[in-house]
Amino acid sequence: MKDKKFQLPDRIDTSIYDKKVIVALKEKLSKILKESRYEHSIGVAYTAASMAMAFGYEPYKAVLAGILHDCAKPYDLEESLQYGKKYGVSFTPYEIQHPALIHAKLGAAMVPDLYHVYDQEILDAIRTHTTGEKAMTDLQKIIYAADYLEPGRKPLPNFKRIRQLAFSDLDACVYEIMRDVNEYLLQTGQEVEQETLEVMEYYRKVVESR
Repeated sequence: MKDKKFQLPDRIDTSIYDKKVIVALKEKLSKILKESRYEHSIGVAYTAASMAMAFGYEPYKAVLAGILHDCAKPYDLEESLQYGKKYGVSFTPYEIQHPALIHAKLGAAMVPDLYHVYDQEILDAIRTHTTGEKAMTDLQKIIYAADYLEPGRKPLPNFKRIRQLAFSDLDACVYEIMRDVNEYLLQTGQEVEQETLEVMEYYRKVVESR
């Protein structure tokens, strides 16, 4: 008789590493994400785990956040707005005009229901992985940076320095990513949200005040 297929518990214990949980989450996500997006999520998970160990943070939480960070990526704008209503998530006009940002906030709201992770640190890391926010936790910074730096990403200017900072100075790493992203957006004629500029300025001051 074959063993019964492992079922995710109703509430995943994020304090104790569980390989079966990781395997089950990977399997679920592999069915909804494009292959390239799935590979990116795995890259983020293990980049984040490595960064977590470098900074004395719990790697299991980093793996979970990394695997799940793009779980709402498959949905188009209309589907995302529908799911937003279901999960009580509201989107700003800027987010609706730039739907690539929506999946972060939506994913954080969907994860407890669909993937049984209720850990607020993990949910916050998923929620802020595209734009960041002021006064982020270490896990939020790790997932924000790992999303930008994982090995499958196309190398960008300043990549080597930022990857080195990812294992030595989280705040400087986050600031340099934000600066480079915003410079790219401005150079290509894209709008940068005022709140995004304020978050970047916050981390500039954090870095320069030390």
